[in-house]
This record gives sequence, C-alpha cells and structure tokens, in this order.
Amino acid sequence: MILLRGSRTRRRRLGVATAAGGLLAALLTASPAAAIPDPGDSPTDGKEVSRSDQAEARKAIESGEIPGQDEIVHSDNIRHVANIPKDVLSGTNSDLAFQGRYAFAGNYDGFRIFDIRNPRAPRTVAQVLCPGSQNDISVSGDLLFLSTDSSRSDSSCNSTTQPATEKSSWEGMKVFDISDKRNPRYVAAVETACGSHTHTLVPERRNVYVYVSSYSPNAAYPDCRPPHDGISVIKVPRKAPHKAAVVGFPVLFPGEGPDGGGNPGAPTNPGVSKTTGCHDITVLPSKDLAAGACMGDGILFSIENPERPRVIDRVQDNVNFAFWHSATFNQTARKVVFTDELGGGGAATCNAEIGPDRGADGIYDIVGKGEQSKLVFRSYFKIPRHQADTENCVAHNGSLIPVRGRDLMVQAWYQGGVSVWDFTNSSKPREIAYFERGPLSTERIATGGSWSAYYYNGYIYSNDIAKGFDVLRIDDRRTDPARWVHMRELNVQTQPDYFD
Repeated sequence: MILLRGSRTRRRRLGVATAAGGLLAALLTASPAAAIPDPGDSPTDGKEVSRSDQAEARKAIESGEIPGQDEIVHSDNIRHVANIPKDVLSGTNSDLAFQGRYAFAGNYDGFRIFDIRNPRAPRTVAQVLCPGSQNDISVSGDLLFLSTDSSRSDSSCNSTTQPATEKSSWEGMKVFDISDKRNPRYVAAVETACGSHTHTLVPERRNVYVYVSSYSPNAAYPDCRPPHDGISVIKVPRKAPHKAAVVGFPVLFPGEGPDGGGNPGAPTNPGVSKTTGCHDITVLPSKDLAAGACMGDGILFSIENPERPRVIDRVQDNVNFAFWHSATFNQTARKVVFTDELGGGGAATCNAEIGPDRGADGIYDIVGKGEQSKLVFRSYFKIPRHQADTENCVAHNGSLIPVRGRDLMVQAWYQGGVSVWDFTNSSKPREIAYFERGPLSTERIATGGSWSAYYYNGYIYSNDIAKGFDVLRIDDRRTDPARWVHMRELNVQTQPDYFD
C-alpha cells in the first residue's frame, strides 16, 4: 500500500429531446483485466462512432439541444457548489461511502478520503494507491472495505495484473483500519470465488458481515468455476479484523446442471444476461430484508440470519432488462427500484432509438408480508433528456433523499449526469431536477460521467469517472425536509432507517 498526499453554466428545461439517432450496435462489452466478460461497470473507451452520428452530435450542440463539450447545465433548483479533479489516482472513479465529516471515494487505482466539513470546499485527507478494479468501497466504524475484481499477482497493494487462469492469482476483499484518516492501514485480505465486483455490509455490534457479489465463472479459472449461483459471506470481527474469513456461500439460484438455476439468458432469452451470480445487493437491516440485482434476475430475500440469507421472491424481465445491476428500497420497505445496466455502462443507450424502457429503472411494489411477499412490477423510469450517441449513459448508482411521506431518489446516469426523481406514485415516476455535463467527445464514446450520486447530510455528492468529485446542492420544497436528517455513516447498499 502506498499513501499519497499530495464555465460557463446555462440552464435548460426538463424534458428536452434531441434527434440523437442511435447505435445499439455500439454496446461496449469489452472486459477489463478481470474474470468478468459480461457487462457491468467495465471501463471501456475509444470506440469511434459513424460520421453521421458525429455530425448529429455536433448539430445538437450547435442548436442547444444538448450542452457543449464539458459544458455544465442543470435545472433551476440545483447548484454546482464544488468540483475536486482527479489527482494522483488517475484511474476510473467508482463508488462512494460516508462517515461523519468524511467522504471515501473509490478509484480503480485505490481510494481517496475527503474532508467534507465544508461541502463547498472539500479537502483531500489521504490518497491510497492500491490497484484492483472496481475498488467498490464502504466503511463501518474504524474499518474500510475494498473490492478487488481484477485478477492480481497477490493480495498486496503492490500487486500486478495476472491471468485468472493461473491458480496463484488473487481476487477478493481488502480491509483497512481507518482510525487515523490520514494514514489508513491495510490489515486483512480475504480471497473470494470470482473476486468481488461489489460488496454489501451487514454491520453488527461485534462483527461486520460482508456479502460479496461476483459473477461470470469459467471452467478455465481455478478459483472461479461454474456453477457460481450464490454469494460469498465474510465475517469480520471488529476487534480482530485480521481474522476475517469466508463463513459461507449461500446458493440463491439452486438448479440442476452445471450452470445452476438462474436466468438462462440467450438463446432462451435473447439480449438478457445469463445469471451466474449477483452484481449488487442492498440490505435493509431494520427490516431484515435484502434486494439482489443478479444479472438476469431480481430477488427479494430475508437476512434474519445474516450468515444464511433466504430468497423470498424472484422476478425476471426478459423484454426490457438486459443486466440487473442494483437495487434501492423505499423508506417503508414497500417498494424496490431495480436498475438495468444495458450495455455495461460503456454504451450510448439514452437516445431516441433505445427508447424509455430499456437501460432504465424498474419500479416494483412489495405486495404481501413476510414469506408471502411478492415483487410486483409497476413502471419504468428513465431520464427524459436524450444524450448524444457519443455519451455512455444508462441507469446507475443512487440513493434515497430522506423525506417522510415521499419516495425521492438521486441517481447517477454516467454522462446522462445526475437525476433527482420522485416515485411516490409507483406507476407515474417523474424527474424533478438534474445536473449534467456535455459530451466528453463528439467523435467517439469516451467513458465518463457520474458513477455514483448520493444524498448525504444536505448535499448531493457525485463521483465522476473522468471529472472528479462533485458537490451539488438542491433547493426544492419537495426535498428541503431532508436537510434535517443527519447521518453519522452512510453506505448506500446498507440502507439505513433514516427516521429511527
């Protein structure tokens, strides 16, 4: 581990649409140096689009239908109050976590800690070089957790890439002691089957359980062979994190045959990812519930026993969903918002050709109680602002904005920017605010935009893949009550009871 120290704005109305054209054929599914050949947050770059699409992008900019390159636009009720560019960690910015006055920002090269006591002027406290995509990040007490989903030569922060076909290769979870925020200390590593694409904490007083999501096994990978139809569960003793270990691998998709029992994908369900594990899980500890976004399936399960989660209900959408990516409960645990990451985060899917239902959020009501609970589909939500065919754009990571009696969410859409939307009426969701930058390029798909956008203690924080750490302020009567809700810690995939 290496510790490193060291526009013009205009506004436009919601709902502007462009004749951006489309190129579904440009869905970029090239994999990073990990054992994950399927889509799912793959940092891909550089595919040139057709000359006609380039011309369309330039025309849309000239006419004012989309912002110019790197130009910032936003609705009247949002202000951009700060941006901290990337520094020594030049890799892809990824997820965010929060604790007290600190924000923790993942990056494919490691992680960065910000002091956000003054949100208008965040300060860098530490930058830790520890390569290994995705470096999905979370915190609990004095512990910080980091996912590694790229095949490495060993578990150290000095490791190098190494083929997943080699038995000595390592992927999994890393644990740091952050009792001194200026000097994080690497204390434990736990190897997990197929690595750790994302992870979710189930914190208890003495232990922290970690649900590890990973996927895409291959018979040629010694540590990632099919069937891979469950999740790894790690137990981390708070007072002895060096004793962290895998305590189980609960099977969520039991089935006959070598591939388990999840969605079979193509050719049975063309355009749908085959389920070989989960991409992301959100837990709601106050209700002993979890929602899993698992490639070709969405699931609701009980975590009453955190070491042995049990599936309550399972749904599929083989018409409009391609890759079940993440999940968010509403505050009363009567709804789940699932996201579909069509194109793996590297494609232009927010255009007229793709339409409003693909690459969108799916809103599901939870009907019934306990073991009889069912996920019932109500509607889709997608940002109403078309993007250029050179902008990677699809539904991505977001969080609730805590307001009693309303279901409000802020969400990242890569180069589609940051959207604030209302799903109080499950059947009629609508956007109420937005922030975005113009395309990084008008000639090729250059991967960028907001990876994660979360509400924390009065502000919206966004980790932009290319542009760095953004701070936004929303001023709206519908969201203003949330300013009175202050959290001591926030890992969005460990969803709090905001009003307890």
